Amino acid sequence: MNTGDTAFILVSAALVFFMTPGLAFFYGGLERRKNVLNTMMSSFFIMGLASVLWVLIGYSLSFSGDNLGIIGNLKLFCLNGIAEDAVSPYASTIPQFAFVAFQMMFAIITPALITGSVAGRMNFKALFIFIVLWSLVVYYPLAHMVWGAGGFMGSVLGAVDFAGGNVVHISSGVSGLVLCIMLGKRNGYDRLSYRIHNIPFVLLGASILWFGWFGFNAGSALSAGSLAAHALMTTNTSAAAAMLSWMIIDMVKQGKPTVVGACTGAVLGLVAITPGAGFVPLWSAFIIGAVVSPLAYFTVSVIKKRIGFDDALDAFGCHGIGGIWGGIATGLFAKSSINSVARWDGLVFGDYRLFTAQIISILLTIAVAVVGTLVCASVIKLFIPLRVSEKEEKRGMDITQHGEDAYPSFNGLD
Repeated sequence: MNTGDTAFILVSAALVFFMTPGLAFFYGGLERRKNVLNTMMSSFFIMGLASVLWVLIGYSLSFSGDNLGIIGNLKLFCLNGIAEDAVSPYASTIPQFAFVAFQMMFAIITPALITGSVAGRMNFKALFIFIVLWSLVVYYPLAHMVWGAGGFMGSVLGAVDFAGGNVVHISSGVSGLVLCIMLGKRNGYDRLSYRIHNIPFVLLGASILWFGWFGFNAGSALSAGSLAAHALMTTNTSAAAAMLSWMIIDMVKQGKPTVVGACTGAVLGLVAITPGAGFVPLWSAFIIGAVVSPLAYFTVSVIKKRIGFDDALDAFGCHGIGGIWGGIATGLFAKSSINSVARWDGLVFGDYRLFTAQIISILLTIAVAVVGTLVCASVIKLFIPLRVSEKEEKRGMDITQHGEDAYPSFNGLD
């Protein structure tokens, strides 16, 4: 084992952990005043729930053994059987517990991303149970299929996903879309103006996410070497390009750049580069970042309105669309000389095989997310209402779901 690599992964794990509170601020700032605590809590509680699930069964189902390339087994239930000095089978220079901790942080933030789609109307008790079932039915199988030894998408199909385009962003974005459609629109969605209540929160959250994403992507190299440095640079470059791209869109559409737009663009660039951060050349990060903002803007401003779904905080528009574009872009620009995990070069370099594998893996991820979400939500509906009552929604999620008020001295209209 290498102490430098171990320290790097532990710090990276801490950075990724910090992203979930960052997401809470990002989503909380975007929501209405009367729902801010519920929105932030919807991310925060998962830090506890997903951690417990990961230690009990999540890691074992994701990274222990293999069953038909779909799921692992329970040989490492509660992490029993892992010696204190055991080396990770996925990275020879770090302890297995370091790898367990790093992957746990992904299992925490991924379901938290879904909550942006259903903000302002989902019964918190139903959300709690949904996260448990969704982790079992969607996240752990996808983590195994993409990253686990013998997993179908990675080991058999040959698709690549450096830090979670499929596993994290497409799965959560598509699941959020399905869940928000099942819940229905917020009351007054077609009549009222839903104003962002705290833009400084949005800026703070985006900044924390950007900072933590260096651990998210660079840490996925699983060693403190040149690949980690490469991933960090592609990550920052894509985020910067996407932020500038969204600011240009704002200038064209509104005549002035918005803070929320700049924050949204930066997060989009981070999402889009995630699957290819350790596979694509640095110059392609400019393209990946610059293209994702107009794609997401079109989805949010045109497609969302025409179809009429209420993706409250645009989790699908950001993570779903950004993840899909990132996976496609990886199939276009990846080079095996950068990372030999990629069996083939991307389409831009004359080989179609990786591009084909990427498209298939994206479609499979969408299918797993759609079916898994439908199953989980349908089961919960048999026992608990998915949505709060109209009266509770009007009064506000903070008071009705948690008995607390973020701004008790505020007496104005919301």
